[in-house]
Amino acid sequence: MQPNLNPERIMGLIDYLKTQLLDIIQWEDDSRDTLSWRFPDNDKEIKRGAQLIVRESQTVQFIYLGQFGDTFGPGKYSLITDNIPILSTLKGWKYGFESPFKADVYFVNTRLFTGNKWGTSNPVMLRDADFGVARVRAFGTFDFKIVDVKTFLKEVAGTDNHFRIDEFQDTMRSRLVSVFSDALASSRVPVLDVATRYTELGEALLPLINPQTTVKYGIEIASFIVENVSVPPEVEQAIDKRSSMAAVGNLNDYVKFQMAEAMTKGGDAGNMAGTAAQLGAGLAMGQQMMAAMSAPQGTPPAVPPVIGSTPPPSAPPPVGGVPELLGPTEAARALGVTEADVIATLEKGELKGKKIGSQWRITRQALQEFLKT
Repeated sequence: MQPNLNPERIMGLIDYLKTQLLDIIQWEDDSRDTLSWRFPDNDKEIKRGAQLIVRESQTVQFIYLGQFGDTFGPGKYSLITDNIPILSTLKGWKYGFESPFKADVYFVNTRLFTGNKWGTSNPVMLRDADFGVARVRAFGTFDFKIVDVKTFLKEVAGTDNHFRIDEFQDTMRSRLVSVFSDALASSRVPVLDVATRYTELGEALLPLINPQTTVKYGIEIASFIVENVSVPPEVEQAIDKRSSMAAVGNLNDYVKFQMAEAMTKGGDAGNMAGTAAQLGAGLAMGQQMMAAMSAPQGTPPAVPPVIGSTPPPSAPPPVGGVPELLGPTEAARALGVTEADVIATLEKGELKGKKIGSQWRITRQALQEFLKT
């Protein structure tokens, strides 16, 4: 007895089977925030000869039973044995791809993602030649793109069906800051340069950051921008002092200039007299120190009168003189300034000294020459 081969039933069965197999696999991405997307197979199988369409800035990765299969760049492909050799090996197709199969298909967006924010939640500890150990906070933006799809899927996106940029930022912010901290520490960039040369710093750190991000996460940082670096208040004060020293220049000339300004400005005569007296006292102090350094050891120097004041009837002689060799602390005490001011003047070459290891030494003659200029 012949089976009932009703044409309508046959066509209906064929149509049903077609709905259970995937003919076209593609991702029509209209978003700007998706990094990776898994094609929804709805429990359907991929048939032999199915069309795979990969658009520009996309890469497709097949995964079969947790193992990476074939990778496809932009183009249109017919899924036959020749186009999926890795998957054919994993499936164990000895005589070619003939039957439908199931596999996870991930589309990865390889375009450049710009304007992503980064920042240190805690201060980064740095060893610095000027300040010893300093605590630094920093933040800015970076641009990146995915260059190693397998590493990215394995280490960052995982099995997420729809991995977006906000999830990436949450995942990567701490990791990227850790890489930034290591790179900044190994680069040994001085704190003064970190706080003033943002553009150069970002460009200098790229060669140190990229090898780590590419190997660990499969991404490449196209640009790394440092927008702000903040240091503790005490370091800011030291930076301000150095800036002031650079602006003032020669201390003796500065005192003279201030005195001339006070005498030429109009105003209350009492205020002018007081200001002139103070500035005159500064000049007298400098002259007194010069006299002390010129006098023999143990001989009290003559104290010149201070402008606008009455000298005491008898001043006690100073104990000893200025030693032949001084450190920054002794020189600062002799000049009546801070040790940081002395070091800054030594580094500029205005005060002659010799640096032995990390310590400065100044001769009495060099100090005398400095006060004469």
